[in-house]
Amino acid sequence: MSDDEFVAYAKASSRDYAKDKVRSGQWSAEESLRLARDSLDSLLPQGLATPDHHLLKIRDAVSQVDVGTLWFAVQAQAGGKIAYVYDVLVAPPFQRRGYASLAFAALEAKVRALGLSTIALHVFGHNAGARALYGKLGYETTNISMRKHLD
Repeated sequence: MSDDEFVAYAKASSRDYAKDKVRSGQWSAEESLRLARDSLDSLLPQGLATPDHHLLKIRDAVSQVDVGTLWFAVQAQAGGKIAYVYDVLVAPPFQRRGYASLAFAALEAKVRALGLSTIALHVFGHNAGARALYGKLGYETTNISMRKHLD
C-alpha cells in the first residue's frame, strides 16, 4: 500500500467504523467520525510504518485489480503473541465473491510465517454477514456483549 492509498483507506475505514459504532449504540453520530479518526491515529501513529501493523491490499489474482484491504497487527495476549485483525474491507462491487475468504486463507499463511498460531478479531453484532463468514472459516465466539434499549 502506498502513502496515498493509505490516506484513502484511512478515510474510508474511519467513516465505516464511525457508522458501525453509532449503529451499535456506542457513539453518537455527532462525535463518531472524530472518535474513529482518533482511534485510527492512536493505533497507527506512524501510519504505514507503525511497527507490528500490516496493511495489505486484497487483489484479484487473475485481473490484478485491487478489491479491498486487510489490516492486522501482532499483539501480546495471554502471555504470547497473536495476530489481531483490525479491519477487512472488500469494495462493494466485489463483495460476496469469495475475496474475504481468500484473503483470510492468505492471512493464515502469513500469520504462520510470522510464527504465530492464533488470529483474533472483533465483529459487530449487527454484521450478520461477517459473523457468518467468520463462523464458516472456523472462528469461535469468545465474548458477547448485549444490551436492551428501554423507552
